[in-house]
Amino acid sequence: MISNTNRRKRTASRIACAAAAAAFALLPFASPADEPVKVTFSDSEIKLILSHGPWPEPATTDPTNRASGKLEAIELGTRLFFDPRLSAKGQVSCATCHVPERNWTDNLRRGVGIAEVDRNTPTLMNLRAARWYGWGGVADSLWSQSLRPILDPRELAATPHHVAQLVRSDEQLSCRYRKAFGTPPSSSDDEAVLVSIGKALASFQETLVSGRTPFDRFRDAVARNEPPSSWNYSEPAQRGLKIFIGKGACTTCHSGPNFTNGEFFNTGLSRFAPLGKPDPGRHEGIRQLLESRFNLLGPYNDDRTGASAERTRQVSLEKGNFGEFKVPSLRNLVLTAPYGRDGRVETLAEVVRHYADLDPVRLRAKDGQPARPLNLTSLEQTDLLVFLETLSTFSNPWRPEDNGRCD
Repeated sequence: MISNTNRRKRTASRIACAAAAAAFALLPFASPADEPVKVTFSDSEIKLILSHGPWPEPATTDPTNRASGKLEAIELGTRLFFDPRLSAKGQVSCATCHVPERNWTDNLRRGVGIAEVDRNTPTLMNLRAARWYGWGGVADSLWSQSLRPILDPRELAATPHHVAQLVRSDEQLSCRYRKAFGTPPSSSDDEAVLVSIGKALASFQETLVSGRTPFDRFRDAVARNEPPSSWNYSEPAQRGLKIFIGKGACTTCHSGPNFTNGEFFNTGLSRFAPLGKPDPGRHEGIRQLLESRFNLLGPYNDDRTGASAERTRQVSLEKGNFGEFKVPSLRNLVLTAPYGRDGRVETLAEVVRHYADLDPVRLRAKDGQPARPLNLTSLEQTDLLVFLETLSTFSNPWRPEDNGRCD
């Protein structure tokens, strides 16, 4: 699988270019009345611009995962991520859905492991600082989330015993497990071995950070107080940015360096599961999270202070959670089509059109006040799309490595 890197790079490049071309082709035509104006930013707007960086963020380790940041665990997690033997039938691996050259997704409407699942495959990029995982927030740690596809009968369809036996019986995996965790895999406790494998997989995924983009270079130039004449950033992108942080109120959801607040909203972009049934989203995610043996309130949290479990302790089911889904990062979004929880939106231009008539400030308001639709003009929609495309980079900073035998 790793040996096909060059072929996949070419494929990913063609997909990305086609997606960008399709996005522009579907944009509304700007009328002559839409006159672009010279872009200037107020002090408050500059403050908002700067809040989206710097990038990348400083690396941190996960206190709930004793393997976080450990080279030996990262090596073990990398091997297992690409190993189809982790699945019950030996047919699929984590990389089946999370393809490196496709920004760690699959560009399908819905993911396909052993069988098709209900939701679009999210990217694995930039997960290390997240608070919740999965479209419905069903997991409160990256290592807990890593266990879910292993056990899901439609994804890898494995069992704790299957995973534990694979690690015990394979000389190289067993050796790397011992180096990562200080002891050999337990001969009797299958679940403990499974959780450790989840933590190794999480350690690998924590290293997946997207590269710097045209926006990041512009943002840093602004931070250095460089004059506008030196900004190597197009005027349409600047106009789109001004809409993003102003009229569009996009930062209500897409805030911070990773362009997401990590929370949950119902925007109408994704409503239904297959067969037309409503998808409960966050409501069901909270229920499963609180029932999970692998949540941060359970026995496998390595953070002995208990501080990391506080957000899980405070979460509760509410009516308003029904139909809410996690706000995705906008970084590298050009590479992650189709869009939405159910993957029904084919192009980024369609996403922009969807939000052009919404009032993002009212999406989660509960005070009964009426919404005021954005009513973005054709030119404003075009400029916003141009800005969004500057949040992507076609470079993949991850490179597969062969670290040799474990002795």
